[in-house]
Amino acid sequence: MKILSKLFEKGFIDEQKKNELELEAEKTGRREEEIILEKKIVSEQVLFEAKSSVLKIQLRKIKADEVSMDILKIIPEEAAINYKMVSIGRQGDAVEVGMVYPEDILSQNALRFLGQQEKFSYKIFLITFSDYNNLLKQHRNLKSETKEALEEIDREKKDLFGVLQKNLSSATLEEEAPVIKMVLVILRHAVEGNASDIHIEPGKEKLNIRFRQDGILHPSLFLPLSVHPSIVARIKIIAGLKIDETRIPQDGRFTAKISTREIDFRVSTFPTLYGEKVEIRVLDPKEGLKTFEQLGLRGRNFDVIREAIKQPYGLILATGPTGSGKTTTLYALLRILNQESVNIVTIEDPIEYAIPGINQSQIKPEIGYTFASGLRQILRQDPNIIMVGEIRDEETANLTIHSALTGHIVFSTIHTNSTVGVIPRLLDMGVRQFLIPSTLKLAISQRLIRVLCKNCKQKIKPNEKVKNYILDRVKSLPEMIRQELQVPDPFYIYEAKGCEFCSFTGYAGRTGLFEVLAITDELEELIAKDPSERPILKLAQKQGMTTMEQDGIMRVIEGETTFEEVTRVTEKGET
Repeated sequence: MKILSKLFEKGFIDEQKKNELELEAEKTGRREEEIILEKKIVSEQVLFEAKSSVLKIQLRKIKADEVSMDILKIIPEEAAINYKMVSIGRQGDAVEVGMVYPEDILSQNALRFLGQQEKFSYKIFLITFSDYNNLLKQHRNLKSETKEALEEIDREKKDLFGVLQKNLSSATLEEEAPVIKMVLVILRHAVEGNASDIHIEPGKEKLNIRFRQDGILHPSLFLPLSVHPSIVARIKIIAGLKIDETRIPQDGRFTAKISTREIDFRVSTFPTLYGEKVEIRVLDPKEGLKTFEQLGLRGRNFDVIREAIKQPYGLILATGPTGSGKTTTLYALLRILNQESVNIVTIEDPIEYAIPGINQSQIKPEIGYTFASGLRQILRQDPNIIMVGEIRDEETANLTIHSALTGHIVFSTIHTNSTVGVIPRLLDMGVRQFLIPSTLKLAISQRLIRVLCKNCKQKIKPNEKVKNYILDRVKSLPEMIRQELQVPDPFYIYEAKGCEFCSFTGYAGRTGLFEVLAITDELEELIAKDPSERPILKLAQKQGMTTMEQDGIMRVIEGETTFEEVTRVTEKGET
């Protein structure tokens, strides 16, 4: 392949860069295309136009929704995945095939074999990675796959509940029973769609499947109510729950191999009017174990947290509503501190992600193993660093404070609306006022906001009301931050448009909004005298703290999210 030479010839890269990239491709054995896109040398379109010119194969731009399922199924899914090729149309008697690597000998042989087996001729086109991935998603259309499973159920007309009673200790979910296949399809589409939760909800007339993607619940599928008992039974079996218990809620978890990745799923059942509702939390280590940068921590907030975790002891609290990413933030902190020279012990409910090198323990209130009793035992385990999943009651609060006082770094979460609300909340839980300033080192409040899709976000000129609101918030920023912020002139922001890449939502992924309160000497004195929120907030802002709304406004100006998204999260307290 001479794509790099073609890019050099067209003036997109200089000779030095060309030689560097060719050497990297030779040393690593990787394809030129992968390296070029990874390093963002040129856009995908420019890259594939150059490749088309080199190979003398026409580049086809294709929309996934324009290709029917009948056409897509000409090339089986397994071949489509292994050889990066999909059928995209017909031209007379010939099948039009889109290939990412038409120069690959193995792919050519596979296509030749398929053509002979299925008795079709073909014409090859070059397609981009993006179009290939969108076509593959269409190939794995949720409604189509579940429809096939339903038709198979009708054909077999057998006792599916009996099928589910088989010994299914291995949760690879590869069995061919229709309901097992249907559950696999639902799980796989959730994982591939980056859903955080799956809701299986029986109604009066149908079974509703909804996915939570980027914090928003979306209806994904409607199934006949007749399959509800079998689907719930299958999920209960692999999650280790009692199949015959439908009157009370149950909790469990399982691990499944989805598209070559090991994914954990946390299951909760709940009795409703029309049957058991099942909520499945998708715990993908790739999504849940993140760095500070991936969390959205930067600037002053990043620096303050980094300094705080260097202290030899003290309490660090993450606060916010359920689902705001508190545990993910604490995991990021623990991973930084996770070294062979320290003993880190956690007590959680539940353990969301397993972290090598950390001793993680799951509470079991039904047998008396609570946060409070577990924390007493942790102190006998010679810990350097402790994480308590949540401060829920007076006993846990006082034990946590005591642990921080006796030379340990302690992490925990607590439910408040802001960082300054942490102090009154601890007082409400019976913690003595004079103990708080000497133990609390840091409070981190956070929410999750949706990030604009980079492929389709659209620059707009806001109306005067929005413009004035944003600029007023900019004026209230600490001077140092205000000087660094690049406010565009003439003023513009971005809005969500929607494209195939982001499933026409206009957003792709989420990031955190943060408010970080560092307890300084001046704040210690103030808390000892007056622990109410208003004076603490005023002094913290004077010392350079930005509020969550200010953090959001900066993201709007930088084009990371929309004004509406920041308003939704900060005004209503949503996640």
